[in-house]
Amino acid sequence: MTPSGREPLLRYFRAAVAAVEPARLVSSALRVERDSLVLLAPGKRAMASLKELRRIHLVGGGKAGRAMGEAALSVLGNLVASGVLAVPRGAEGTSGPVRFLGAGHPLPDIWSLAAAREILAILEHAGEGDLVIALVSGGGSAMISSPATGVTAEEKAEVSRQLLAAGADIASFNAVRKHLSEVKGGLLARAAQPATVWALLLSDVPGDDPSVIASGPFSPDPTTYADAVGILLRHGLLYAVPAAVRQRLVAGVLGKIPETPKPGDPVFERVTCAIVGSNQVAMEAAARAAKAEGAQTVLLPGFLRGEARECARAFCGRLREAAATLAPGRTVVLVAGGETTVNVRGNGKGGRSQEFALASALELAGREGMAVLAVGTDGIDGPTDAAGAFADGATVARASALGLSPGAHMKNNDAYPFFRALDDLIVTGPTGTNVTDLAIGWARGAG
Repeated sequence: MTPSGREPLLRYFRAAVAAVEPARLVSSALRVERDSLVLLAPGKRAMASLKELRRIHLVGGGKAGRAMGEAALSVLGNLVASGVLAVPRGAEGTSGPVRFLGAGHPLPDIWSLAAAREILAILEHAGEGDLVIALVSGGGSAMISSPATGVTAEEKAEVSRQLLAAGADIASFNAVRKHLSEVKGGLLARAAQPATVWALLLSDVPGDDPSVIASGPFSPDPTTYADAVGILLRHGLLYAVPAAVRQRLVAGVLGKIPETPKPGDPVFERVTCAIVGSNQVAMEAAARAAKAEGAQTVLLPGFLRGEARECARAFCGRLREAAATLAPGRTVVLVAGGETTVNVRGNGKGGRSQEFALASALELAGREGMAVLAVGTDGIDGPTDAAGAFADGATVARASALGLSPGAHMKNNDAYPFFRALDDLIVTGPTGTNVTDLAIGWARGAG
């Protein structure tokens, strides 16, 4: 028997993913109107005369890179002169003048370096009268990666591994990466001068800060070398990272290496950054789907932050509070967005959404009429083939009947085999989009 709440929660998740489908978002944001090319996105509008444009180049990358690139090509047609986008493995190929290069994620690889170098080559040859359309989505930090002078790709990857294991949030992660790169933190905007740049961003970060999305390659960088050093110190990593990394960051603090371009820098005078899709858009779509089925809804933007298990406890507390006010037979749906972290203490297998679901199972144990779905909108949760997992008030009892100990799996950060045994993993495959995570809670009034 399908657990109560599972099917409606899956419907709301599908509605959320459909709302941030990259091709639709790009096609809505870019349009040709008579003799002009128009960028139209929430809070942003830009226009370029097709008669005055010399060339158009497509660059960028991320988990949604292929879909965004193909959508841009469908709008622009033969107006595009060249392009390179870094995309997930399996999405490689060529479409007209644009090459889609498969690159590593979550850790960069040799193909990430190749993509970065080819993008730099296009930008450095872009001139006055050229328009660069940059298509950037989550995952771009790893997929477009070129280490700064003096730091090897292996050394930079080691820093990434250590930050991941330490549970660093995305903003901290990117602040360090920007200062170990020749493409992040506004450096691609600098390379594109004097061309005009329109950057279309699919946000995978809380607050939709353009400087954080894919480490802000076309955005001013408010962080500094001192910030990067402080982050490593906070996580106890300053003396654990490779010596070349430490030496570069310290040299930056001492002013021996130029900083990344900051807000107000002239390199951004011809750059327009537009958010075309975000976690908020996905959340609102899930809530609309729930309302259409008669549920009360509560939106919790940015709620998913901090340690996954602690966040799950707070979320389930809010779900219980909402359920307590329901009339018999009525339902309430909580939709939370953002990105939690996991401080890895065990050697199990899982991801932050699966750990959130496991903590939720413990919180909801024995309670009827309550369920939680925790998922990554990209369809990939941690180093697994699952998007996330489902839990309800019967999960712990069902696990115990199979001889599983939820507490032991939690202690070992081992949510994946736990939910696999219960057939409660949510496996969608890569969705082609990426606007961080969702937790959707469902409760029905007793009686």
